[in-house]
Amino acid sequence: MKRMKTIIVALALIIGTTGAAIAQTKVAHIEAQVLVESMPEYKAAISSLEKIERSYDTEIKAMMKELETKMRQYDSEAASKTEQENMKRVEEVQEMQGNIQAYRQQALADIEKKQMDIMKPILEKARAAIQKVGKAQGFQYVFDSSIGSGILMAEGKDLMNDVKKELGI
Repeated sequence: MKRMKTIIVALALIIGTTGAAIAQTKVAHIEAQVLVESMPEYKAAISSLEKIERSYDTEIKAMMKELETKMRQYDSEAASKTEQENMKRVEEVQEMQGNIQAYRQQALADIEKKQMDIMKPILEKARAAIQKVGKAQGFQYVFDSSIGSGILMAEGKDLMNDVKKELGI
């Protein structure tokens, strides 16, 4: 019986000190995606990426048009050409199709790399501002409350306005 009291008292002390430690933890939240999208650098980056995408798209469309023109020409001339010439033309068309597909894949890879290169400094700037404001206000944790981030309830302080002020936006 005495042992049971000791266990209950020890358990109560553990729960009490854990609760006190949790109560002292300061937590805040911010929608990081909304913050980044409000930064002027982000808007400029998106514009730059769209320009690059349009450039690749224009080039791919030109290559497709050239392929279609060549296919129509070869189709109309097929009856007047030898089988060997027609086979050579089929190979040429297949090579052109392969080149277009390879160019499309390379374009997608280039766009993805440029996106990462352009966005990295913007994300770092936002992260640094969030950390600076969070530390200045004494928060141990700042959670990202963007949709899909895993935060189901955000009742702590929202740092959005403070971080925007820090970034000058």
